[in-house]
Amino acid sequence: MFKKFIHYYKPYKGIFFIDLLSATIIAAIDLVFPAITRLFINNIIPENQFRLFYIYIGVLVILSIIRTIANYVVNFWGHAMGTRMERDMRTDIFTHLQTLSLDYFDNVKTGHLMSRVINDISNIGELAHHGPEDLFLSFIMIVGSFIILFRIEWRLTIVLYSFLIILMGYTVYKRKKMTAVYRLVRKKIANVNAQLENSISGIRVAKAFTNEEYELEKFDMGNQEFNQSREMAYKVMAEFYSTIMFLLGFLDIIALGLGGYLVFQKVINIGDLVAYLLYISFFLQPIRRLTNFTEQLQEGISGFERLVEIMSIKPTIIDKEDAVELNSVSGRIEFKNVSFSYKKEEVVLSDINLTINTGQTLALVGPSGAGKTTLCHLIPRFYEINSGEILIDGINIQDITMYSLRKNIGLVQQDVFLFTGTIGENILYGKPDANEEEVIQAAIDANIDDFIQTLPDKYDTYVGEKGVMLSGGQKQRISLARAFLKNPPILILDEATSSLDAETEAIIQESLEKLVIGRTVLVIAHRLSTIRNADQIIVLTNKGIIEKGTHEELLANDKLYSKLYQSQFKGFIPDEVQKNNN
Repeated sequence: MFKKFIHYYKPYKGIFFIDLLSATIIAAIDLVFPAITRLFINNIIPENQFRLFYIYIGVLVILSIIRTIANYVVNFWGHAMGTRMERDMRTDIFTHLQTLSLDYFDNVKTGHLMSRVINDISNIGELAHHGPEDLFLSFIMIVGSFIILFRIEWRLTIVLYSFLIILMGYTVYKRKKMTAVYRLVRKKIANVNAQLENSISGIRVAKAFTNEEYELEKFDMGNQEFNQSREMAYKVMAEFYSTIMFLLGFLDIIALGLGGYLVFQKVINIGDLVAYLLYISFFLQPIRRLTNFTEQLQEGISGFERLVEIMSIKPTIIDKEDAVELNSVSGRIEFKNVSFSYKKEEVVLSDINLTINTGQTLALVGPSGAGKTTLCHLIPRFYEINSGEILIDGINIQDITMYSLRKNIGLVQQDVFLFTGTIGENILYGKPDANEEEVIQAAIDANIDDFIQTLPDKYDTYVGEKGVMLSGGQKQRISLARAFLKNPPILILDEATSSLDAETEAIIQESLEKLVIGRTVLVIAHRLSTIRNADQIIVLTNKGIIEKGTHEELLANDKLYSKLYQSQFKGFIPDEVQKNNN
């Protein structure tokens, strides 16, 4: 883990060196000041050496200016290095998250990921900047002070530095407990973030069901757990700081008491004692710095552990080394003995055999939970099949690069996701390098351009969080515009009109009829009236494919499809359909 952390310093070796050099200058100047003070008290002032007096005052002024410049470098460039390392870490973790398979995101809370990407990495960035700097500064100050103090009075120095060993031992003793408590704090704040993200995303549902109090109770529970873990962390830190401050305070008393006694005994003079006490104050600075560093270290380490934990997760679906690019796609799709399950004990699809010829439209119907959406999600390899094979133009999709595979597949879902931004930006998502004319044409094809033109900002209109400022039909048409812009040879329509009113559905159905021309299309639909013109209709249940044929053929069979179709016009669901669903 240490090597991974050091890796982030490599691009900023120059800044890192300058930061440590500036810290060294600060420490060296701090060590010079007590020595000059001692010289003033012991020699220059008693002997009336005015020339040397003014020279040393001038030297101190110059050193003060140099120290100010070095402080600026440490405070600005040191922090700049830390923030740049944070940026690199966030880029790395976000890039890694993009490579992970969907089954990872199915089992992780968004708030937990947000906490790691933002909170944890901020703590790591602070450690990255202050950690080496504090350790280096403290080492110079402690070693430098020891050498000078030892030359002034070696016996007193040995007594005082023996306390340093006690301090170090106590710090090591407390470190394990502090690490555990800060790891717990990181987990609890992640839970709070997850709860907050979930509640805000579902605020309309909460208000619709008047469940604000219930949401508050859930948030309070997580918030209280975080508060308790934070208080526990502060309790441990309070014990640590209190003991350290007691030892440091006692160190002052020993220095003053023993130093004063040695003055009485004529072993050292007043100038030596003053210099000694000044060095003790400078000696205490790195001790306090290291004490603060201990807390920072615990937060940074616990954060980096969580970062490494995510970075070590491997995607379950990856390209083969010899994977080929899918070019010039005609769109023939074949399922051969395909079986799939999300969990080993829960089989969703079993021994599916299916062929969709180039340019054909295949409709999937059946009860909820039968695996219709799952079957469609297997084509772009969102999930890996357990057995069998799926072929596109005769090539196993596992032998195709995922980028080229998904580049040739368009997906329009029932639950449209719009990114926070403008209408134009959301349409452009279908083809990021498209020009303005292409975006407008896609909107025209999706029957959304007329609406956009009525808006004050037109394509620059802000859609709100997840498109909250648009209606369901408007969001769906923007999703269709994306698909028009992408222009894929294979198209998957997952209940694209199921939640819309009749008028909006008619508009979108008109767009869909244009969109499917010249493509291989898979349609999932609950409204069977929308798929009557499909080249092939598959009835899928938990028993697998139980019917296959055209609309007219399936009606003539008078089986499940026929009963489903009739029920939508008669307003009831026959007993046979319910039994099949169960």
